[in-house]
Amino acid sequence: MLQVCDLHVHIGRSSSGKPVKITAARDLTFENIAVECADRKGVDIVGIVDCASPPVLDDIRALVDAGEMVEQPGGGLRFSRGRDQVTVILAAEFETHEPGGGQSHHLSYFPSIKALSAFSDEMGKHVTNLELSSQACRMPAVELMEIALGCDAVFVPAHCFTPHKSPYGACVERMSEMFGDAWESILAIELGLSADSYLADRIAELSEKTFLSNSDAHSLPRIGREYNILEVEAPTFDEFSKALLREEGRSVVANFGLDPRLGKYHRTFCEDCEHIAVGEPPVLECERCGSTKVTRGVLDRIVQIADYGEPHPPDHRPHYQYQVPLQFVPGVGSVTLNKLINRFGSEMGVLHEATREELGTTVGAKIADLIIQAREGTLPLQAGGGGHYGKAAPEDTGQLGLPGVS
Repeated sequence: MLQVCDLHVHIGRSSSGKPVKITAARDLTFENIAVECADRKGVDIVGIVDCASPPVLDDIRALVDAGEMVEQPGGGLRFSRGRDQVTVILAAEFETHEPGGGQSHHLSYFPSIKALSAFSDEMGKHVTNLELSSQACRMPAVELMEIALGCDAVFVPAHCFTPHKSPYGACVERMSEMFGDAWESILAIELGLSADSYLADRIAELSEKTFLSNSDAHSLPRIGREYNILEVEAPTFDEFSKALLREEGRSVVANFGLDPRLGKYHRTFCEDCEHIAVGEPPVLECERCGSTKVTRGVLDRIVQIADYGEPHPPDHRPHYQYQVPLQFVPGVGSVTLNKLINRFGSEMGVLHEATREELGTTVGAKIADLIIQAREGTLPLQAGGGGHYGKAAPEDTGQLGLPGVS
């Protein structure tokens, strides 16, 4: 079976109102995420990455006790309410510090509440406030990985190219330097919103790794802005693990993600004059004012450290399909979005199944044309950088050059 899978969604608050991810929306609770995925988004498997927080663990146990979440024999929690169902993979994100300098974030996915609880108890010894998300654990990534694997986790480096708190963006030129012999035990990496497979496949050491494209959602509407299609036999943790290993016919068969130009860190950004680079990468100082006080862009960093001038995808690499989420489409506000979801059942239904004619009768021809352009990858875009998202620019027919983008 094919399953839509978003494996990086944050929790803003526990059900009791305690803060978890400070920068995330208050209505991002464990329960609300499950409901949003099942009811509106059309996401079949969701990874919630703040589950090691004790108040969140309390919420999880309460939902299990109430019978709304059921632990699956193959791992994962199955949420059911009426006809709506979704599998939740329990996960945790922590920040590590490398001996040579630099911080990075990493995701650990767990098969059961028992395994997650053991990990939470251990990490409580290494962080100042375990209740908060993405806490610094004052250890290198390889040590965090050892703890996670000891609790039966799958370990995945997060948003690997972003300029802040990522392996390639902030720590090293080669991730194998961070992990040594343990590098072989890493099944997958997360690309991040400002990268794609075409860019990552310019780095030789990634050829054997499965790529994941996840939303890193900090609000309910952002869930599913990037996702993966998994070929599995059941929506469980064990099947998810086999897909990353590409075992027994299971695999990630497609990555859906933002055109990297829509990401917040795609191009180098000048902190002095706020210019976003447009020149040939790598741009390492401001093209406009000459300042070296810049936030280096993902494209610029990858070109800087690449082994290849062009992508070298391995045979197992699935198709990467660009997707402009509905929230990025001009004219699609909350009212229009609700109208579309009510008409077509879910955001996935709007993005992939609705015809131009059906869209036109629902929201008008102009917005319908923009949604179709977004689906087909022909909607003109302006690149983001320095923490500012790129944007759709339908009045601008110019295209910014990007390897792998037509």
